[in-house]
Amino acid sequence: MTAKLLQTLPADLDRQRLPRHVAVIMDGNGRWAKRQGLPRVIGHRQGVDALKDLLRCCKDWGIESLTAYAFSTENWGRPAEEVDFLMVLFERMLRQELEQMHLEGVKIRFVGDLDPLPKSLQAEMHRSMVETADNRAIQFTVAINYGGRHEIVKVSRQLADMVRHNQLNPEEITEKLFADHLYTAGVRDPDLLIRTSGEMRLSNFLLWQIAYTEIYFTDILWPEFNRVEFHRALMAYQERDRRFGKI
Repeated sequence: MTAKLLQTLPADLDRQRLPRHVAVIMDGNGRWAKRQGLPRVIGHRQGVDALKDLLRCCKDWGIESLTAYAFSTENWGRPAEEVDFLMVLFERMLRQELEQMHLEGVKIRFVGDLDPLPKSLQAEMHRSMVETADNRAIQFTVAINYGGRHEIVKVSRQLADMVRHNQLNPEEITEKLFADHLYTAGVRDPDLLIRTSGEMRLSNFLLWQIAYTEIYFTDILWPEFNRVEFHRALMAYQERDRRFGKI
């Protein structure tokens, strides 16, 4: 079965048991480029194409939400040239793809500490969120300058400040209240997390949100992750018994 044939949901997948929200850690762009004898930046460009196809695949197959880990708080430690390229790539992708994503009904959202990002990129991100706010075909969340520990500390400080100013009693702090202050407030927790390139760790991604998420690891490098590989991930997901701590 080739990726080009998978425009509609494969017959061996149960539509009623699909994950409603898929999250991805897109790992392996640099290694893919190195294997091809190409600069790392080419790997990132190929990674963007893989992400665009996965987004359309989720929409085609009826998955409600996709969240992509685009840039972590730790990624600032990469070479400055690579970081600068990624910022330009993010901005260029938004400018080039926004109209089409809007036509396809994609609702775009960005999560993370966005203030340190280039002002021009922030402006494009704001414009994309405003223009697609009423779209309903699929929710596309991009985590950029995101760190799970940073997010949890941020919420803890916000709630502590509310207690200090007598706006909140400690007894009123619940899991739901905490979740309502996360970057991802209003978006259901992921049902399935996919990480490519053979790495088996979470890398500080959605630490609160993935408490009951099924995790799928694959050796495939991100630029090579296509609909065939996504089909495999969904098949593995549907073979699991999700009990949420119950019998």
